[in-house]
Amino acid sequence: MKILISGASGLVGKHLIPTLKAKGHEVYKLVRKTPKSSDEIQWDAEKGFSETEQAKLKNFDAVVHLAGDNVASENWSDEKKRKIRDSRVIGTRVLVDALKQTQNPPRIFVAASAVGFYGNRKSEVLTEDSSAGKGFLTDVCTAWEDEIEKAEAFARVVYLRIGVVLAENGGALEKMLTPFKLGVGGTIGSGKQWMSWIALDDLIKIVHFALENENLRGAVNTVAPNPATNEEFTKTLGKVLHRPTVLPIPEFAIKLMFGEMGKTLLLEGARVLPKKLQDAGFEFQFSNLEAAMKHVLK
Repeated sequence: MKILISGASGLVGKHLIPTLKAKGHEVYKLVRKTPKSSDEIQWDAEKGFSETEQAKLKNFDAVVHLAGDNVASENWSDEKKRKIRDSRVIGTRVLVDALKQTQNPPRIFVAASAVGFYGNRKSEVLTEDSSAGKGFLTDVCTAWEDEIEKAEAFARVVYLRIGVVLAENGGALEKMLTPFKLGVGGTIGSGKQWMSWIALDDLIKIVHFALENENLRGAVNTVAPNPATNEEFTKTLGKVLHRPTVLPIPEFAIKLMFGEMGKTLLLEGARVLPKKLQDAGFEFQFSNLEAAMKHVLK
């Protein structure tokens, strides 16, 4: 297939591209700067495409849309929240509108979303049939998915509600490693909040699965089948690193240091299950948290 990828330089994109090429696919990247090679197409996530770059969008078989501002890179000021929302909502709108206008638009549109759609749901078991939650990330994900669904005008649409991605070089796990390696890692807050996680290797496999499985449509929970509480996650990480986990981080400290971002990402959670993937016959390589961490951290 001829495949176009946004967010190609991000954690998922830079690991996805070589696996797609290894399977014989022809891969092109959406970039913000002036293209340096023939496999790059320039775009502006707010303003769109020039006439020249728009013409390059024709005849793609599939699009994998991963672009979005990093939600955990800094505290959530009003400006940061605008970037988080606009990079996803407006960026998706711009891309879908451009694809609608192109000659022979793609027949497959796979896009990232997030388990933030479900909000803070304590121990409630959540599948793709569960309702949206409440809060900033829920509002962003809901508006984001509304724009993604507009691609149904020309393509089979799959949006991946991605959980905490386990990868050594990037994502949430990378940020946790330093305190744990220093022996000062511990549970966050009560430790009872659920973390719905996914190994990077399985996430890459799921993107391939979504591209190839014609029966997969709509929301797909992109998480391992065994979510863990923060306490379980912490103890497992300490075990894999051979480090103690006896220094809990109290809730007030998280709120003081990280504000709304810390409260949402670290103190809240959702117990999400990958029902659609399991029903479709997807086989996880890493459904066990300890095995996943050992693989990722080698």
